Amino acid sequence: MTPDLYIRLTFLAGASFTAFGILVYIKNRRDLSVKIFGLLAVSFAVWIFSWFVAMLTKTEGSALFWSRMLNFGATWIPAFFLHWVILLLGLDKKLKKSLIAVYTFIGGISLFGFSSLYIENVRKIEELNIYWPVPGPLFIWFIMLGYGVVVSYAFYEIIRNFKNLNKENKIQVVYLAIGSFLGFGGGATNFLFMYSTSKTTLAIALVGMFAVAITPYFFTYAAVKYRFMNFKTIGAEIFGGVIVLVLLIKTLGSKSTNETILNSVLLLTATIFAVLLMKSVNREVKQKEELQKITKELAAANEELKRVDAAKSEFVSIVSHQLRTPLTAVKGYISMMQEGTYGKMEENQLGVLEKVFQSSERLIAFINDLLNLNRIEEGRIIYSFSSVDLAQMADDIVFDLKTLADLKKLSLTWLKPHGLPKAWADPDKVRQVMINFIDNSIKYTAEGSVNVTLKLEGDYIIFQVKDTGVGMNPEEKSNLFKKFVRGEGGRTMHTGGTGLGLYVAKLMAEAHKGEIMGESEGKGKGSTFTIKIPTEDFAKKNNINQQESKQAQTPVQPTQSPPTPQVK
Repeated sequence: MTPDLYIRLTFLAGASFTAFGILVYIKNRRDLSVKIFGLLAVSFAVWIFSWFVAMLTKTEGSALFWSRMLNFGATWIPAFFLHWVILLLGLDKKLKKSLIAVYTFIGGISLFGFSSLYIENVRKIEELNIYWPVPGPLFIWFIMLGYGVVVSYAFYEIIRNFKNLNKENKIQVVYLAIGSFLGFGGGATNFLFMYSTSKTTLAIALVGMFAVAITPYFFTYAAVKYRFMNFKTIGAEIFGGVIVLVLLIKTLGSKSTNETILNSVLLLTATIFAVLLMKSVNREVKQKEELQKITKELAAANEELKRVDAAKSEFVSIVSHQLRTPLTAVKGYISMMQEGTYGKMEENQLGVLEKVFQSSERLIAFINDLLNLNRIEEGRIIYSFSSVDLAQMADDIVFDLKTLADLKKLSLTWLKPHGLPKAWADPDKVRQVMINFIDNSIKYTAEGSVNVTLKLEGDYIIFQVKDTGVGMNPEEKSNLFKKFVRGEGGRTMHTGGTGLGLYVAKLMAEAHKGEIMGESEGKGKGSTFTIKIPTEDFAKKNNINQQESKQAQTPVQPTQSPPTPQVK
C-alpha cells in the first residue's frame, strides 16, 4: 500500500462527504430527516477529512490532535445514522426513548473524545511515514456499543420495516443502505489498523478507504434518482460557483492592467450567467415539482372517482332491480282490473286506472333505462351480432306503433323498401333504437306527420325518422346525446321522460361501429334522427364485430315498451 494512494482516497472521500452534507442541509433545512442526514454526512466528513490532515502532519502533537478530532467525528456517526433511519421509517415517536438513550451514550463518550481514555496517543508507521492513532480503554467500548449495537440495530429496523415502505422509499433505502454499509464497513478496517499494523491489515485498510470514498456517490445517486434532495438545482449552483471561483482566482492573479480588465469582464459576465442559470433551473424544478404534485392529486382523485362510480353503479343496479319487481306486479294487477278480472269497473274508475297504468309504464321504462345504462357503462352487455333484415324489423315496429300515432291524429308514413342487403347487427339492440326514434317523434309531435325511411348509402343502411314536432335549438342539439338531458320542448310536452333513451341509443350505435345523428332546423320546425348500421358484407370484409361472444348474454330491457292503448 502506498501512502499517496491512501491519502488521495481519504481526501476524495472527505471532500465528497463535506460537499454533500453541507448542500443537503442548506437545500432542505425544514425537513428534520434531511437535517439529520446532513449531520450524518458532515460527521463522516469530519472523521475522514481529519484523518487526511492527520496523515499529512509531520509532528506528533498535531497528529494527536487530528487523530482525536477524527474519532470525535466518528463518535457521532452511529447516533445520526440511527436517528435518520428512524425518521425515514416513521418510527420517531415509537422509538423516542431509544434515541434519547443512544444520544446520551454518544454524548457521554464524546466528552472523553480529546482525552487519553479515548485516544491514548499516536505512533508513527515508518514504512508509510504517517502517524496512526493508538486507542485508549474507552475506545473498544465505543466500537462494540456504538457501531456493533447501534448501527446493527438501525439496519435491523430497516430490514424489519422494509415491506411497509412505498416503492420510491424502498429503492431510496436500498441505495442509501448500500452506501452506509460501504461507509461503515470501510471505516471499520481503519479501526483494525489501530490494533495491528501487519501487511494484511494495511491492505484491508486501503480497500476499506476505497469503499468509504465511493460511499457518497451511492447517496448522490439516490438523491438524483429519487429526489432525496434537489440535485439538479445543486448541480447548477456548483457549476456556476466553480466557474466564478476560477475566474476570481485568475482575476486576482492578473499581471497587467489589460489582463485585469479582461478577466474582470469575464468574471462579471460569468457571474451574471451563473445567477441566471440558477434562477432558470430553480424555476424549472419548482414547476416540475408542482406538476408532479398535481399529477399525484389527480391520480388520487381519479381513484376516488372510480370508487364512487363503482358504488353508484352497484347502488343503481340493486335499487333498480328491487323497484322493478313490485312495479311489474302493480302493472299486472291494474291490467287485470281494467279487463274486469275482479269485477266490472265504472267508466270514471277505468279512467283513473288508465292513468295509474301509464305512470307505472313510465316508471318501469325509467328503471329499464337505468339498468341498461349501468350495464353498458360496466361493459356487462354482450352484443350478439348476426344478419338482420332491417326492412322487416322496421315494418313490424311501425305496425306496432301505428295505433299511438292514430290516437294523436298524426300521419305515420312508411314505405317498406325491397332489395336492401341485410345489416350486421344485434337485432334486440337495433330494435330498441328504432323504437326509441319513432316513439319519441310521436310523443313530441303535436300535429303533422312522422315519416320513417330506410335506405342504402354505400356500405351502410340508413334508418331515419323525420317529424314535424317541437324541433331543437342549437344548444339543445349539442346536448342531445348526453345523460339525463332533455330538450325544452320535450319537457313541456312529455314530462315523464328520463333523458336516457338517446344516450343509450348512441352507445349502442357506437358498439355497432355505426353512427347516430339528430338534426333540426330550429324550434317548431321538427327533428330528424338517423342511425347508420354497416351491411353484412361490409362488416365481414372489414372484420367488424365478427368476434363470437364468450360470455352469457345479458338481457337488455327495452327503453320503452309501447303500450297497447285502450280505446274507450
